[in-house]
Amino acid sequence: MQKGLKRKDLLGLKDLTREELNILLETAFSMKEVLQRPIKKIPTLRGKTICFMFFEPSTRTRSSFELAAKRLSADTINVSSSQSALLKGETVLDTLKNVDAMGIDAFVVRHASSGLPHFLSRHTGASVINAGDGMHEHPTQALLDMMTIKEKLGKLSGVKVLIAGDIRHSRVARSNIYGLLKMGAEVRLFGPPTLVPPEFEKLGARIYYDKNEALRDVDVVMGLRIQNERLKGSFFPTIREYRKFFAITPHDLDNLDKKPLVMHPGPVNWGVEMDFDIIKDKNNVILEQVTNGVAVRMSVLYHLVSGEKEDEEITD
Repeated sequence: MQKGLKRKDLLGLKDLTREELNILLETAFSMKEVLQRPIKKIPTLRGKTICFMFFEPSTRTRSSFELAAKRLSADTINVSSSQSALLKGETVLDTLKNVDAMGIDAFVVRHASSGLPHFLSRHTGASVINAGDGMHEHPTQALLDMMTIKEKLGKLSGVKVLIAGDIRHSRVARSNIYGLLKMGAEVRLFGPPTLVPPEFEKLGARIYYDKNEALRDVDVVMGLRIQNERLKGSFFPTIREYRKFFAITPHDLDNLDKKPLVMHPGPVNWGVEMDFDIIKDKNNVILEQVTNGVAVRMSVLYHLVSGEKEDEEITD
């Protein structure tokens, strides 16, 4: 197994090389094998401590990061805005410095402010892992998406991926664009013009505003929810109109020459970006994405926190 990223932190996929992406994905598949054992635990991070700093609500990302750390035998602590000195006026940086002084090996950070993990990484010798920052990036989500595609289709190069929904406000979309393009995939974006601005073409994605054109010959359809918490102003007249023109429905998929994988980072707003009946589609891999999320986050922690470990810690 290849080991080691030539970096201290994982802040996004924009700056990762194709080789680094391959290393992380290869290790994630090895970690998934660990998760399928009767005893789903290895001692790789014994004696290491991971601090989770989640300042936005999270179910899948937080739970899978915590489970990943436990599966690797790490100790964990949690810091949140509702149960820390942040309520007393302490800054996030001061919080990090004080917790860091206790001997932390890695911080996993989610925050509404774009760039905060990058800022914090400059003030600690511990690894900082971006678990989602504002509208910037969500690197581990994109990694688990790529893992799921590769697992199901056997490759990433040449795969046509349609990302549909609120692209403008999506950190998931940005990370997937960076990662998938580096791996040789074609990335299409679909949604109303107000939520799929032309500047995304500069990243290398192809933009579509017609659903039939967007869906033609795709291998993967990834839905994104409307991020109401980030919307300031009106980006479309009504939910009913959005659903009429931009929702992905079973009828849309049944009319295609080949059935694509159906993916979503969650949470899904059923009846808005996707019809609920899609949950019955045999190519729906949304829950498999969740499963792969644990393996991907184990991979990231292994490479950033473990240091030079013997491979038998995973293979034995």
